[in-house]
Amino acid sequence: MRRGNPKRIPLPVVFSAFAAALCLSSCTPGAQPNTTVLRIAAWGGAGDDSDAARIEREVYAEFERQNPGVEIQLENIPGSQDYVRKVLLSFIAGAEPDVIRLDASSAAVFINNGALKDLTPYVEGEDGINLDDYFENVVNIARRDEELYAIPVDFTPLVVYYNKRLFDEAGVPYPSDNWTWDEFLAKAKRLTRGEQYGFTFTNWMPGWLPWVWNNEGDVLGPDGKATGTADSQATIDAVSWLRDLIAVHKVAPSLSQMAAEGAAPFANATAAMETSGHWNLVGLASAPKVKLDEIGIAPLPVSRPGRKPVTVIYESGWSIGRNCKNPDLAWRFIKYYTSQEVQRKIQQTGIGVCARKDIATERAIDAREQEFLRIIPSGREPWGAKVEGYDYVESEGQKMMDGILKSGRDPARSLRDFARAVDRQLGDR
Repeated sequence: MRRGNPKRIPLPVVFSAFAAALCLSSCTPGAQPNTTVLRIAAWGGAGDDSDAARIEREVYAEFERQNPGVEIQLENIPGSQDYVRKVLLSFIAGAEPDVIRLDASSAAVFINNGALKDLTPYVEGEDGINLDDYFENVVNIARRDEELYAIPVDFTPLVVYYNKRLFDEAGVPYPSDNWTWDEFLAKAKRLTRGEQYGFTFTNWMPGWLPWVWNNEGDVLGPDGKATGTADSQATIDAVSWLRDLIAVHKVAPSLSQMAAEGAAPFANATAAMETSGHWNLVGLASAPKVKLDEIGIAPLPVSRPGRKPVTVIYESGWSIGRNCKNPDLAWRFIKYYTSQEVQRKIQQTGIGVCARKDIATERAIDAREQEFLRIIPSGREPWGAKVEGYDYVESEGQKMMDGILKSGRDPARSLRDFARAVDRQLGDR
């Protein structure tokens, strides 16, 4: 089902003048004679010496060992925006990689323009895989009707992190699975004392939009239009409530305070709650002022009792380029990489939740991982997985929220102007 999917936009021809200069690593000689090169595009820096990068290199080397005569040519591209732009350029130049790491937040531009192969024949073929091994709502992020364009590797729902020690010191009960905005605010008020805040708010639209969803608001409607949804009363009320956490209740530092201090309040134990994803656990493990054992995970609260909580799922997976010269080899790599054995090794990094249910369950050896598993069914795909040009919506959304939080603009007027700008940009649908 295509929800809010605009008309197809051609791959950006503005990049064509630069295509010859790009060619990614395909223009780089080095492959030995009688060697089959498998080009793989992923994000990351070439000099990355992290544990995650080391494990990735070991996994690639093992695939080469198991497949004599195959050489993996890894094309790491740092930065999410640069990654999308450069991979798009490679398609324009007719030099796209064989295997492409597809991120849910920008999947639409590749899927909707026919840049990728439908993997369904491979999944259902003699050398296929069982999709029942994966979380269904995660798999469906890259699905269009009966066609599937990526096999998921890992993902995260957005959740509320809370500091149990700060809760205990203030005598505040931990969040429940079905808590409400009123309960959240009551806890945040009791946790705000001295230089400590109850919550830390970051104007990062992927992080605050799920709060809007939990009031049944949104930025795009089922028809893909912003007008009538982004400026609906449900969305206005949700954005106003978020503003009031800072401006009225003062349970979260202002954006200017956050910028001036240049610090992470939650990691420094000067804020008791924050919204983030699974990747946050990696940073918190080395934070000097908190201990992982003190960290709790809760679903986002709902605006009023009786509503079911909802969150966003950000997923990444492997896809095959439309013009891949060795699609069977590319599929062999995807099947290998997403196998139980390899994922058991890859997921040691803890950056995300494994898309395989068996490995995710294996790793749920503590309360935090178990909480993530309980929250997964409430996750939905980000708009960028379905709507081309959604990066513009997020950019304008951040500007809109800046105007409300920094300049005191009226939420209703700001959201009306935002909706009109989005509809002008995305065009008729």
